[in-house]
Amino acid sequence: MADLPRPHDPSPAYGPDNLPYDAIGGDSGVRGLVEAFYDRIRDESTLLRDMHPPDDRESREKLYEFLSGWLGGPQLYIEKRGHPRLRMRHMPFAVSQEAVDEWLRCMGLAMDDREISGGLRHFLEQRFSHTANFMRNR
Repeated sequence: MADLPRPHDPSPAYGPDNLPYDAIGGDSGVRGLVEAFYDRIRDESTLLRDMHPPDDRESREKLYEFLSGWLGGPQLYIEKRGHPRLRMRHMPFAVSQEAVDEWLRCMGLAMDDREISGGLRHFLEQRFSHTANFMRNR
């Protein structure tokens, strides 16, 4: 049986013909979101800033590469680094519920900065929340 649309879910149906990567603005949209996110961490989050090296260029690039593929665009991260193995790669960091909440707060502010709203915003909030909570290891 086919999945029926859920009337309470404002997220568009994303798939091969409707990629969130395209909805966010492709390469420049993903890069802009990542830059806004790391700027928010730099300016507003001691907790998350302390988990990153002082020069966060590599962190920015890795998130950009990951989100590109995660949103349906080019699989840049996998091509360069292999499978993301997100939980394993985050194990050296104490990812508490506080860190998860702070990550989601900074990403929400970054989406505000990029004026991401409506169904795309709802879709991203759900996906980011699921993934961030999956990273919790404390």
